[in-house]
Amino acid sequence: MSTGIFLDAMTPRAGKTLIALGLTDSLIRRADSVGYFRPVFETDSVDTDPRIRLMRETFDLDSASARGGVSLARCRELLASGDLNELVNISLSIYSEMSQQFDVVVVDGTDLLAHNAATAEFDMNARLANNMGCSVLAVISAAEAGSVENIVNSVEVTRAELHAAKTDLLGIIVNRVDPEMASEVEERVPAGRRGGHVYVVPETPAISQPTVAEVVHELELEADGVEVSLDRDIQAVKVAAMTVGNFLEQMADGDFVITPADRSDVVMATLASALSPSFPVPSGVLLSGDLHVNAATQALISAAPFPILRTAGDTFSAAQAVGSVHGELRAGAPRKIAAAMGEWSKTVDEKELLGRLDLPRPASMTPLRFLHELIEKARSNRRRVVLPEGEDIRILRAAEIIVRRDFCDVTILGRASKVRELAQSEGIDLGFVDGENPGRGEVRLIDPETSPLRDEYAAEYAKLRAHKGVEIEQAKERMLDGSYFGTMMVQLGHVDGMVSGAAHTTANTIRPALEFVKTKEGVKIVSSVFFMLLEDRALVYGDCAVNPNPDAAQLADIAKASADTARQFGVDPKVAMLSYSTGGSGSGQDVDRVREATDIVRASAPNFEVEGPIQYDAATNASVAKSKLPDSQVAGHATVFVFPDLNTGNNTYKAVQQSSGAVAVGPVLQGLRKPVNDLSRGCTVDDIVNTVAITAIQAQEDHGKH
Repeated sequence: MSTGIFLDAMTPRAGKTLIALGLTDSLIRRADSVGYFRPVFETDSVDTDPRIRLMRETFDLDSASARGGVSLARCRELLASGDLNELVNISLSIYSEMSQQFDVVVVDGTDLLAHNAATAEFDMNARLANNMGCSVLAVISAAEAGSVENIVNSVEVTRAELHAAKTDLLGIIVNRVDPEMASEVEERVPAGRRGGHVYVVPETPAISQPTVAEVVHELELEADGVEVSLDRDIQAVKVAAMTVGNFLEQMADGDFVITPADRSDVVMATLASALSPSFPVPSGVLLSGDLHVNAATQALISAAPFPILRTAGDTFSAAQAVGSVHGELRAGAPRKIAAAMGEWSKTVDEKELLGRLDLPRPASMTPLRFLHELIEKARSNRRRVVLPEGEDIRILRAAEIIVRRDFCDVTILGRASKVRELAQSEGIDLGFVDGENPGRGEVRLIDPETSPLRDEYAAEYAKLRAHKGVEIEQAKERMLDGSYFGTMMVQLGHVDGMVSGAAHTTANTIRPALEFVKTKEGVKIVSSVFFMLLEDRALVYGDCAVNPNPDAAQLADIAKASADTARQFGVDPKVAMLSYSTGGSGSGQDVDRVREATDIVRASAPNFEVEGPIQYDAATNASVAKSKLPDSQVAGHATVFVFPDLNTGNNTYKAVQQSSGAVAVGPVLQGLRKPVNDLSRGCTVDDIVNTVAITAIQAQEDHGKH
């Protein structure tokens, strides 16, 4: 029997999209299948509805998993006529189909968009929720409440109305609360005799503030020739109508500047400001009026590090139009989506909320669930991770996502002026601080060349490498290398882990760790695994990135480390020691090496099942396993695969990835005393975010042992 949760907006502009995202994210990690249904969609077509598109793209839902009922235009006609039977019948029919296919269905009610029909919409939503048998999660906006007393009254009215409508009230979310009022609201909102736990979600500027891209969309501006990113937060709108000197004193980072198109002095001043490390960088400039722009100014515009746009309207009209644009959660806006997910996780106790529902225990592990669980597990015990490649734009974008998702504390290394300039010019919102104890949401920025830590780290490095003849001046020079500086931060406990390799080789990332972090007790080599995320399960492949030709003892080390890594990330280890022969059917140097490695693993009394030598088909296919190794606990059910050499492992993981569509996450380094992980130089922002989460989880275990 499917569980249905009905999202019910009790006030206009309730910010229900954030709630839909956060709730679905929580459910994805707790149920095998989650559907999303919007009985009334905004546009003429289901496929173009902004929220349905957002849910499809964010959670990889297909058209059968994220559906709509009737258009908003048709809904308004039905409300006006007083005949809702068509809407109810269509909605119930679709929900009935979805309840047969999904463990949980999130039903996203209307947003009180019908003109002068709030009461009718409330009745319609209540009728839908009751007929579908859904529990109701009510959403109230506090953006215009004015006082805590008004918010408390809204909560009581919501309880009374939903109780009178005989709905099953799961909870109430008071959204968009002034952050300065949030704690008082939480204290004063009563539990309520009619049930419904209350959660308070503060207004999040990273969501409510519009971006330049949203201004372009709403005002239908031409942006085809703009080569820089439009995904930049607008902190404030400033009209440049004064002299340049006075205007620059008023401008701040993130301001959206509006000025007549013939004010080339303002254009040049904003460009000069953006290029100076001590002056603010605007989020964009809008040139108003159908005026001629001279050739010299036009050449500067084409090279601007921020968007410069045109509108035929006058300056006053342009300012009014831009000021009316509101920030929204939409598909293709990863920064806003990350901020929404982070705010949900900070303010809503999802265990309490979902613990009151009868959700079936997940029987499979989808790629989406695995990746979302990484973030949640990292968040459960926050660790500190250093990223030494701060002058790589992907690192800064990933750091912004990490801060907004709020699962880890980040330190970035690099030339401070260069890093700040790069972040500003790309519109990346990172609260850089220099102190040792950055606050939540802040990023510590360290320049190894000027940091007072350099001398301390050099002295420690010289001590640890004295047996290799390293002297203090050599050590100081070595600490200019971000990988060495970052690894020493890990070694001395100033951070808990490091992620590098976006702009450097694997050797450059691992070498410092091998020199002084060293391997764990009882472990002889550093190795790696990839998590191979198939449609319904996660497998572990090792070693596919580090050791070219491991001997028997090293293969045994890899097997034990891979089993530990698998267990750490929720995969029950059943280890297959792979070879071209299964059991005793073959012989030869390569088979004997795998057989010996298997014997070493078994002799060390591991707390996992192991089989080897075994062929890949016998390890994965139950029918093949039954004929080749009928008595094996691993054959046909293997979850951890240890390859005999790097050539085999690397080619196999790439072949599986390409042929099956599996998601490969890694490489994840294992065997070091403290976590250091390597990135591919072709990595994406998502790859970096996932690797940081993995590193933070590894650091949780390391921290728990001390």
